[in-house]
Amino acid sequence: MESLETATRLELHVGCRDLKRLHMVDYYNPPNPLVVLYCQILQTSSYQEMGRSEIIKNSSNPDFLFSFSLDYSFGECQKLKFEVYDVENKQVKLDEQDMLGFMECNVGEIVSALSSKLRRPLCSKNKGKSNGHIIVSAEESSGGNDMVCLHFSAAGLDKKDFMGKSDPYLVLLKRTDSGWVPVYKTEVVRKTLNPSWRPLSLPVRTLCNFDYNRMLKIECYDWERDGKHALIGAFTSTLNELMMCSRGRKSFECINESKKGKKNYKNSGIITLFRCSITPRHSFLDYIRGGCQIGFTVAIDFTASNGRPSLPTSLHYINPYEPNPYCMALQTIVEIIQDYATDKMFPALGFGAKVLPSTEVSHEFFLNGDICNPYCNGIDGLLEAYRNTMKRVRFDGPTNFASVINHVARFAGKQRSSGLGYFILLIMTDGVISDLEETKAAIVRASGLPMSIIIIGIGDADFTAMTVLDADVVRLESNGKFAERDIVQFVPFRNFVSKQRGRDAVVGSAQLARFVLAEVPDQFLQYMYAHAIEPKVPVTNSTS
Repeated sequence: MESLETATRLELHVGCRDLKRLHMVDYYNPPNPLVVLYCQILQTSSYQEMGRSEIIKNSSNPDFLFSFSLDYSFGECQKLKFEVYDVENKQVKLDEQDMLGFMECNVGEIVSALSSKLRRPLCSKNKGKSNGHIIVSAEESSGGNDMVCLHFSAAGLDKKDFMGKSDPYLVLLKRTDSGWVPVYKTEVVRKTLNPSWRPLSLPVRTLCNFDYNRMLKIECYDWERDGKHALIGAFTSTLNELMMCSRGRKSFECINESKKGKKNYKNSGIITLFRCSITPRHSFLDYIRGGCQIGFTVAIDFTASNGRPSLPTSLHYINPYEPNPYCMALQTIVEIIQDYATDKMFPALGFGAKVLPSTEVSHEFFLNGDICNPYCNGIDGLLEAYRNTMKRVRFDGPTNFASVINHVARFAGKQRSSGLGYFILLIMTDGVISDLEETKAAIVRASGLPMSIIIIGIGDADFTAMTVLDADVVRLESNGKFAERDIVQFVPFRNFVSKQRGRDAVVGSAQLARFVLAEVPDQFLQYMYAHAIEPKVPVTNSTS
């Protein structure tokens, strides 16, 4: 099951406290403050102006009526800069006014602060004493959390497999200015021409951007192991039309355009919609505002296939002039995740090596070497522990995942019903997995816990087997038990950052983060909804 994450529309409200004028001649008179918001442009790292507030006359503690509107996405590091000016004459250029101070932050820091209200001191250009504080609060645009629930079945589908029946699944697409865009895939129902798919639920925003008359297309495919899935047929509709089935089931002819000209062709089957309903739902940010903490653990592959770390050809080679792919991937993901962790402390594991002086291969050891306190302090602490690890381990093998997955699952199990913790495990590996069946069993068990797994393939190995774990099409199964939900996202690092340098590498890293983190909010909400866990009431506090 797969849905593509869309951005949440946020309104940012700004206030300031204890502002003072810069010049002694009128130091004790209140200023006339104005706030300007800038957003960093990834491709150039420069800031672009997003908007300006109104000017409030004679106020040291203004609360601006103007709100800044922007799109928030969990998988992006969105850097903002707020500048506060004392405006004597609005006809005068901004760079000729007195800047009272500025504040830089990420959108993630605002939404993860208590009650989504971030209070920070204003920095001065001269790096001297701060001039008061700025308070930024975030609010989701109303109506943005509605979910649409759909339940499809089909009958009499075309037989596409020569030696057997079809393996059908559905793809939901929406019409955009640039064409049809896929927004959801159902699971595959094996060996049948009369499938019934599990009820699906996705945000109205994702399906049609709240345009209930936007054209939608439902395509039915026959799944093939080689990836060459065959189109059975399709039909078009709108959400308004689909909602008519709330008064009774509605059927659609599944048409294959390539067959329409053939003699006696009627359709390629009938797709029936049993249910279509719209339900207001809690959002990912509702849970974050309610105090749910994102626990993040990293697990790094130290198997011999990475190459000797002392050689420049090794994926673990430490180059003083540019980070290796393990460091790049780690920095990219942690830069975003750290905004949702209050203490910025992260446990880090290694696997596939002998920890000296031991002669036994370990598939679960702490990078900082401290069994009692395996936490690393932020990005710098993680990178330091990673570099130090290579001095005290001997690369070996095989490549096993089950131990590190079970390690994190033990902690996730303690937050099974609290709604106060959700865990993300990042596994970085260069090789083909050795304990596939054990890993599948561990993932199936973990799918019933508040937990997601991100796997980043480093290097040029054949990672085909990893797609089995990233069960976007075929539901993961182990020993007759199926995963409750899809909790794994796999991506090869080379697809985003390979031989790129400079600004291109920065852009590639950002695209990597956006892709691998895109499914986390959906996986998070699927767990909370399935276990009827409500977000906690936000704690009111103006500081962070």
